[in-house]
Amino acid sequence: MPSSRINFMSSANKRLAGILELPSPSATGKELPDTFALFAHCFTCTKDLKAIVRISRALAKRNIGVLRFDFTGLGDSQGDFADTNIESNLSDVHSASQWLAEHYQAPSLLIGHSLGGAAMMAAVESIPSCRALTTLASPSCTRHLAEFLGSQNPEIISNGSGTVTIGGRTHIIKKQMLDSLRDFDLQERIQRITVPHLIMHSPADETLDFQHALDIFKYTSGAKSLITLVDSDHLFVNRNNDTTYVANLIATWGSRFLTEIN
Repeated sequence: MPSSRINFMSSANKRLAGILELPSPSATGKELPDTFALFAHCFTCTKDLKAIVRISRALAKRNIGVLRFDFTGLGDSQGDFADTNIESNLSDVHSASQWLAEHYQAPSLLIGHSLGGAAMMAAVESIPSCRALTTLASPSCTRHLAEFLGSQNPEIISNGSGTVTIGGRTHIIKKQMLDSLRDFDLQERIQRITVPHLIMHSPADETLDFQHALDIFKYTSGAKSLITLVDSDHLFVNRNNDTTYVANLIATWGSRFLTEIN
């Protein structure tokens, strides 16, 4: 299955890194992918998170091309993570979408995991090529993350910046990021979603409460489906077949809404 590293520029003139997973014509029996998807990772994660890699490759086996990329300041992308926020994430999503449109085909499917799902829900209205949206273990608001980060290190608020350790890695967090997360009205953005929306979340998720999925389902205006991922964890690592299951659900559900390319 072809996998290639690509680079594109952000609106802030930073080089962003991505990996494009293309289906193998010999395996799918088709010369071109049926559609293209854009995949956004979780907070402080990267495109190389095992779950994202496995889901992307499983989707490629279903003849869906997938671009997964690192947000500014994370993974192989340039920039300072401390200077990023929810607005810069949205800008990075648009830059990635533009690269796909210029080199292959504009994305018909947007996929986001955790905070990456929040970015996709906020961006979907301004990506006209999008025909369907999938969010995995995603929040219904971003305020809770600001509160969590502030509680982990009060210096972020009192001094303007501070360090926080997440997933074994230490990151510098600035108050501007907390302000952005606290002030961003994600609920209002979710209420404007009109494309079909597949929401997947586990009641066993100890990182983000399942109530977020229920709220997203309630707020979304268009056609929507909520699938409960029984016993899955937030990063989809405690059950070996979770990622294949998730990818097959996305592909089967999406086949009803995604138009094949010519």
